[in-house]
Amino acid sequence: MDIGKRRWQWPLTILAGLVAIAAHASGAPEQSLVQRIEALQAGYAVQVLGDAILARQTLQRFYENRGYRLAWAQESRREALADAIERLPRDGLNPADYHGELLQELARRPEATLSDDLIADRDLLFTDAFLLAASHLADGKVNPESIHAEWTLTGRRTDIVPLLTRALDNGSLAQTLQDLRPRNADYLKLVQAREHLSRLLGQPWLPIPDGPSIRPGDTDTRLPVIRRRLIALEDLSANASASSELYDGELEAALPDFQARHGLEPDGIIGRQTLDALNLMPVERIRQIDASLERWRWLPDSLGDTYVLVNIAGFRLQMVRNGKEVLHSRVIVGRPFRQTPVFSDRIRYLVFNPTWTVPRKLMIEDQLPEIQRDPDYLERLGIEVFEGWGADRRKVDPGSVDWDTLSKNRFPYQLVQGPGPKNALGRVKFMFPNRYDVYLHDTPSRYLFGRQERTFSSGCIRVERPFDLAEQLLANDMDWDRQRINDLLATGETTTVVLPIPIPIHIQYWTAWVDEQGHLQFRDDIYHRDGPLINELRHSALADRQLPTPVAVSPTTIAAGRIHKTH
Repeated sequence: MDIGKRRWQWPLTILAGLVAIAAHASGAPEQSLVQRIEALQAGYAVQVLGDAILARQTLQRFYENRGYRLAWAQESRREALADAIERLPRDGLNPADYHGELLQELARRPEATLSDDLIADRDLLFTDAFLLAASHLADGKVNPESIHAEWTLTGRRTDIVPLLTRALDNGSLAQTLQDLRPRNADYLKLVQAREHLSRLLGQPWLPIPDGPSIRPGDTDTRLPVIRRRLIALEDLSANASASSELYDGELEAALPDFQARHGLEPDGIIGRQTLDALNLMPVERIRQIDASLERWRWLPDSLGDTYVLVNIAGFRLQMVRNGKEVLHSRVIVGRPFRQTPVFSDRIRYLVFNPTWTVPRKLMIEDQLPEIQRDPDYLERLGIEVFEGWGADRRKVDPGSVDWDTLSKNRFPYQLVQGPGPKNALGRVKFMFPNRYDVYLHDTPSRYLFGRQERTFSSGCIRVERPFDLAEQLLANDMDWDRQRINDLLATGETTTVVLPIPIPIHIQYWTAWVDEQGHLQFRDDIYHRDGPLINELRHSALADRQLPTPVAVSPTTIAAGRIHKTH
């Protein structure tokens, strides 16, 4: 790169009298630095060597705190940051978003070859790079509300300025950036998996063609390619035969593990879905990992000493106590048109033998059509009908209601299902009151847990092992054990049990993670949320710069033409 040429690539003048910043073509670097910061304060966008300065307010505060002195005069500091920025792909971040190319070019450039203006420019670049990278590592690059409209969780929101000041003072720039990453072991395992998977980038990855399903004992010309693909992904031993066209026992032992890692039925049959998973390119897998890493950065530093974690896309619940998993369970989540929201809260109480008051939307959209089709529907499921609400409501004989005349605009009833084996909530529900009316609960439809993709609910989360979860949540209360829970269930009476200490619950959405055995897992993007997030992660704010055409010419050129007014 020719810095001399790039430095002057955006000649621009500004309107006379808009800002009171004196022209200064040469002079001490710190004077040049002050000029650029004054331009930022005046609302002008500053570009350095073609790259926009983006951490505008934080950068101003940093230099104000240090009396507008240069921060990056020492080559060792610049080298440390430039090298740390080059390592950001490990975390799914692009060095180009943090002036990576310019930092490498300027880090070791001899001071004698630079003008005062360029020394000031260099300082701004390095400060901007650190502030941006640190903010994105600590709190995420993408605003989660742009992907999850219902997002309510507040992340870490780290104040970067004092961190940069300390890092410059004690020479810990690289370590400071590293320490800003989430410290959760799941995040660090994903970072390692990404780095390991990156070895496949650039390797030939030709699509395996469609064809008849391949079963154990079959021969097929596609099998050598499938074998090599499984070896590359380390699902098949590197010592395995890579040329055989026979589906032998070696392959039969490896393929179900590959299928399970991708959320497929581990039946050992190579059909359309298995081929799709085999054809998933390394870069696509890495982008899934990048989306999951970003979602981890949105979360607080600590999820709690004891907490429940639900992965919607993984159809999985786990409970963690003091850093160790004490329970895991399959779950059923919301259908694509009734998605389970992403949020965090605290489980505050449990209800055994619950009743179910059907939400109005479900009464109209789900229950009413069933009642109209089947006159015995309500009696068969033990659902009672009430007219009105609250203390004034009265029980109504379902046979006296003309259901065919009802609609969403005329439905003056409540439907309430009593406790029992047919209750839609099962025998226990776990409550954390929230604006989405979402909670965890048991279910009588237990056969659905055998499905690989489990999007069957109306937004709430059905738990396969609800009584194990209840036992774990009540473990700190000496008055409760599994026998007492069973005795309470046997009474059939609706009973509320308040937890002495509410337990945090985090309902999240990851399509890539590393499991307890160290296996990298992938799942389908059931709610189509990865695509927008990946696009935002790949998008660079530095590519957005659009230089306006000047509408008038000032006799004074500011900072050698690198300042233009922000629109």
